[in-house]
Amino acid sequence: MLNQNQTPLLDTLKVCAERPHASFYTPGHKQGVGISPKLVDVFGKAVFRADLPELTELDNLFAPSGVIQQAQQLAAEAFGASHTWFLVNGSTCGIEAAILATCGTGDKIILPRNVHSSAIAGLILSGAMPVFVNPEYDSVLDIAHSITPTAVKAALEQHPDAKAVMMVYPTYYGVCGDVNAIAQITHQYNIPLLVDEAHGAHFAFHPQLPTPALQAGADLTVQSIHKTLGAMTQASMLHIQGERIDRDRLSKALQLVQSTSPSYVLLASLDAARQQMALHGKELISRTLQLADEARRRIAQIPGLWVLNPTPNPSPLRGTGTVSAMGSPGFVALDQTRLTVNVSGLGLTGFAAEEILDQQFGVTAEFASLQHLTFIISLGNTQDDIEQLVQAFTKLAPSPLKERGFGGEVLCNDLFKIGDSMRISPREAFFATTETLPIQETTESICAEIVCPYPPGIPVLMPGEVIIKPALEYLQHIQAMGGFISGCADANLKTLKVVKAKPYQHSYYQHR
Repeated sequence: MLNQNQTPLLDTLKVCAERPHASFYTPGHKQGVGISPKLVDVFGKAVFRADLPELTELDNLFAPSGVIQQAQQLAAEAFGASHTWFLVNGSTCGIEAAILATCGTGDKIILPRNVHSSAIAGLILSGAMPVFVNPEYDSVLDIAHSITPTAVKAALEQHPDAKAVMMVYPTYYGVCGDVNAIAQITHQYNIPLLVDEAHGAHFAFHPQLPTPALQAGADLTVQSIHKTLGAMTQASMLHIQGERIDRDRLSKALQLVQSTSPSYVLLASLDAARQQMALHGKELISRTLQLADEARRRIAQIPGLWVLNPTPNPSPLRGTGTVSAMGSPGFVALDQTRLTVNVSGLGLTGFAAEEILDQQFGVTAEFASLQHLTFIISLGNTQDDIEQLVQAFTKLAPSPLKERGFGGEVLCNDLFKIGDSMRISPREAFFATTETLPIQETTESICAEIVCPYPPGIPVLMPGEVIIKPALEYLQHIQAMGGFISGCADANLKTLKVVKAKPYQHSYYQHR
């Protein structure tokens, strides 16, 4: 057992920041001496003194043998891993490295259709070919859950040469699939299960939370420590266990996608966040769960609203109360610190409700969708926050702006049922010759862009996929309702880039 009270990286950074010396190395501001006064007014001077490069005492992120290595060993023990890497380019670089470490050009990887856009970037970088599995779609909740063990088994039976399986755990809504069953199925083919656990870094620290992915059998997991714990934005970790992942290849992959000038402020925040959770995690999460339970209970009592509940409700009343699909193959657990509220019973879209809550009541959600608002309740929230949230919803319910919304209809039930529309690899499409067409003329063309509402950053269209009419209608509806579309060159969504077909490929899209 290691002494989890230690913060070797943070302590050494503090010593280096306070040591008097003449600096002739990067960064150019020289510990804040040359920084803009406007930045000092906002952030103070202390943070700039700690903005140091890879000095000898501070170790090297890509070949750690000192304080970074010690900090990563402490993190591995705290999070239940055999080895941990610190990430300063967010979970995005961890997902990319995981795919690069397990897949090469033309290799198949099985993954959910509602995967994050970082996984698509990993496919482009690696040249791997995705085999998409449709997540379980809940038409009552209008939410896509996790992929199911049955769907993964079927995909592996059809593609036994796949090199890896990836899943998202939890989803942006906090829904968790059956990692244990999927891991067992995956391991029958002697390939690794990779888990995008960006929103589940806190799972390891309280028994009332879903089982951490590593504990459930995953081989590799990537966690955004900044999303639900106390690290700085962009600070994440990658954990592995077992022997199915080549550690040397993974380290090399991380060197490709991480900065060669890592921020020690971010790295030190990972060290400190780990110590905080190792020493006080259960207490902090217990308090967070209490706040979340109070918010869920009180908001569920407001007419016109219902909340996603962690326990099954045998007779949910749409429009008020709580509702749960837990117990289905794609929904075996719910992160109770994640609060999802359906506002369609008020005649509002999630986008309209988000705007009202933010501008009129000073309450800002994590993200909005057509029917829902989702809130992250974490160790940084207070009782006052919960009170403000509940009061905002209480005032929103009789809002005179209800006419801005819609009746709660589901526009595209089959949005994620297009996993068989991949025609060429994302890498091939990304580097192909393209042309820009009016959006109404792109149906049946091969997409050359990553197009997704953000957050949550789940692509509706991606390079290599045939563009279908329901996907275009969904994107246009999201935009019309006030949602933000990212990834495409034309922010107004009037045009899309598609792979330019050669003359002899005039029937390519229909018959390949």
